[in-house]
Amino acid sequence: MKRVILTLFALVVSLGLRAEEPSQWVDPFIGTADYSVTHPGAVVPHGMMATVPFNVTGSTLNRYDKDNRWWSAPYDIRNRYSVGFAHGALSGVGCPELGAIITMPTVGAIMPDRYDRGSTYVDEVAEVGYYATTYEKYAVRAEATASERASVERYTFLEGGEANIIVDLGTSLSNESGAMLRRVSDTEVEGMRLLGTFCYTNQAVFPVYFVVRINKQASKTGYWKLQPEMTGIEAQWSGDSGEYKLYENYNREMMGNDIGFYFSLGEVEAGTTVEVRVGISYTSIENARKNLNAEVGSRGFGNVRELARDKWNEALGKIRVSGGTDADRTIFYTALYHSLIHPNIVSDVNGEYPKMESGATGVAKDYDRYTVFSLWDTYRNLHQLLTLVYPDVQTDMLRTMVDMSKEWGWLPRWELYGRETFTMEGDPAIPVIVDSYLKGLREFDVYGAYEAMKRSATTEGKSNPIRPDIDSYIERGYIPVGLFAQDMSGDNSVSHALEYYVADNALAEFARAMGEEEFAKQMDMRASGWKNYYSKEYGALRPIDINGAFITPFDPEAGANFSNTIGFHEGSAWNYTFFVPHDVEGLVKIMGGDKLFTERLWRIFEKGLYDPTNEPDIAYPYLFSRIKGEEWRTQQLVKRLLDENYTTTPDGLPGNDDTGTMSAWAVFSMMGIYPDCPGEPYYTITTPRFDKVEIDTANGTVVIECQGSGDYIESVKLGNKSINRYRISHDELMKEKILKLKLR
Repeated sequence: MKRVILTLFALVVSLGLRAEEPSQWVDPFIGTADYSVTHPGAVVPHGMMATVPFNVTGSTLNRYDKDNRWWSAPYDIRNRYSVGFAHGALSGVGCPELGAIITMPTVGAIMPDRYDRGSTYVDEVAEVGYYATTYEKYAVRAEATASERASVERYTFLEGGEANIIVDLGTSLSNESGAMLRRVSDTEVEGMRLLGTFCYTNQAVFPVYFVVRINKQASKTGYWKLQPEMTGIEAQWSGDSGEYKLYENYNREMMGNDIGFYFSLGEVEAGTTVEVRVGISYTSIENARKNLNAEVGSRGFGNVRELARDKWNEALGKIRVSGGTDADRTIFYTALYHSLIHPNIVSDVNGEYPKMESGATGVAKDYDRYTVFSLWDTYRNLHQLLTLVYPDVQTDMLRTMVDMSKEWGWLPRWELYGRETFTMEGDPAIPVIVDSYLKGLREFDVYGAYEAMKRSATTEGKSNPIRPDIDSYIERGYIPVGLFAQDMSGDNSVSHALEYYVADNALAEFARAMGEEEFAKQMDMRASGWKNYYSKEYGALRPIDINGAFITPFDPEAGANFSNTIGFHEGSAWNYTFFVPHDVEGLVKIMGGDKLFTERLWRIFEKGLYDPTNEPDIAYPYLFSRIKGEEWRTQQLVKRLLDENYTTTPDGLPGNDDTGTMSAWAVFSMMGIYPDCPGEPYYTITTPRFDKVEIDTANGTVVIECQGSGDYIESVKLGNKSINRYRISHDELMKEKILKLKLR
């Protein structure tokens, strides 16, 4: 028997396998179709670098292909034609950006045109920190792995031939063009690519710097450039006009909108491997090189891949589950994986980073600086997940946001690489900071944060970029139709105001903690302003005109499925009416009591008016647990929504993942607790997907355990005490550490 065990162990070692790891349950292909726009590329937790296959070749500025599909990510699993690896990419966002600095191996003549150069591919593999495929056109196996700020690619020329490594700066998802390339040696090239104007806003452009290094000396090198030089949309199209000109042995730097570089390796034998190492930075070429040398250096592909897997196992292993099906585990750990991609590090290994809005370089001392704060999305649940399980990471994000406010005067709303995009609405940094503070995270400039929060909540007039329609909000307690429009989506007055109410409720809690009771009362009064929008006739929130009257005509279902309607952004009145998480009791009362509130909310689900693909109504299923005796509806709905919207297939996420927000909803829901109000330190309890969940927190391991079987909760015990409610505070959970649920 002992010999059998040893033999099995030897087999496991020889196959390079390990004992069960959480990373084995991650499938990066989940969410790569049906507009979820996640990617299967190589990335580490919160990494600056993401090495992603680029198979969206219809165009760059024109984001639609011949089938009228919209591309906001460099990869879609439905496509089968790749032009190489992009370095730096966003995951789960609704607008195109980044996806630049393309590398690709080719065999034969140099082909600058991406449409000629690209290849169909087969045998894709994606794991944590690793992606591989085979380019059929060239018979090359392409593999990629990554560190925080660098990547390594390994290309195996299966049939040999005249091998080349291509560096393409003319292809990206960005709305901006313009690049620079400089040959350093026969093994290295450096440069810069411009990016920016995310979601077609007036956001300023920003550069990404890079160094590309190969481990074999080239027999010749050269540049290409599209001629004649063009600007605008034309500069992004290689095949419509102009011709590419090759510049062999060109010793000056090359600048332009559609330029590239090639390393020609000469004739190589079948089986030859070439490693390509890429470092990036958002401050300088020098720092891109420092990042590459520090994190990769002379390490081989296998070593970097192993380190990436170790980092993912450490991060994913903070939560351990027992029971459930294999599909449950795959959905859960893939959702956790997606929740840990953004926000991502932007500081270099020496701490340097691009300062907010100025383009200057700052230095982050004793903390990592972060970027990609998609806060309108992530303030609802993702930052609560980081606070609970990854408090050190969340603390650095709090430090980042406060430092941003010191650099340009304001907390971020939807920040991207040191630029505020002003995408979506609200003041979402406030609930994020308050929620973390009330849950015990204090190692940041608390008073600096408070001053920044007060500034955005009280600064009047057009000088307030975060709340551009604040004057009417302060004077009237609501925002009438017609004062402000953004994002080409028309008037979003009700949506704006509802976001401000949530932020001001959180700010009131923070003011009390700071000992400013009068200011807290002022914010409380503001946060109650949602009642101005309530229409008894419809039982819904309804836009108000400049004279204080409800607009007519009014259809509470208008605006569903991301169609535009007056007053609401990306939704209908029904998607927003119950978005008063800080005053559910007040909403119940104004609707006529528990029974009418429950009936009206239930009708939204029965009539298919709930939108699981977007944020405004994301917490609706948990509202039933505020009504005594109706908690079963939460438990039933959460199970149903998980079953209907989260699967192990490429379309297994409900629409756009919004930098991990939809995934974080699944993580919390499958664990059996959900943060029901941004800025308030509470969780609503539902039926977990697993028999046991262990969560490592700053206060020790929290255990959520089920007894018996069934979809509904019969009784709840917190620690050794039975409780007769389905909402618990963060402090209670941290103190008792054991939540036991008896199921039926």
